[in-house]
Amino acid sequence: MKRASSYLIAAACLTLAAPGSLRQAESAPAPSSAASASLDYGFFKTKVEPVFLTKRPGHTRCVACHTSNNAPFHLVRLSPGSTNWNEEQSRQNFQLIQRVAIPGSLDSPIVKHPLAEQAGGDPHHGGGQQFESQNDPAWLALKAFVSGEKAK
Repeated sequence: MKRASSYLIAAACLTLAAPGSLRQAESAPAPSSAASASLDYGFFKTKVEPVFLTKRPGHTRCVACHTSNNAPFHLVRLSPGSTNWNEEQSRQNFQLIQRVAIPGSLDSPIVKHPLAEQAGGDPHHGGGQQFESQNDPAWLALKAFVSGEKAK
């Protein structure tokens, strides 16, 4: 009998608490626009892919390592003699970057990994710290991409 009354008390407590929890959930703020961001292919192709092809002083181009490495972020090899990816290759790259680009998250590896540690990045990137500050235009393109910016 004691066990049954314990269950009744627990059920009564849950019944009384449920409406308050529901009211609290209903009044919770909507997710931020960053949390509901999505990755835009047009922005990726026009603003992000060029970042991977650009030679920065003291560094090699991202494409040099990320087409031949076995890292989580891998790019499609450029066609022989080509300086840009074709449409099919760009679409494949867009699928591949989604492994390291978390929509709405500035903790995405594509944003943090190549950024200098003193600027808020990871302590190690095999290709060096490509971006010395969060003001670097190329880094800002990566940030805008994961933040959901769309191609204009």
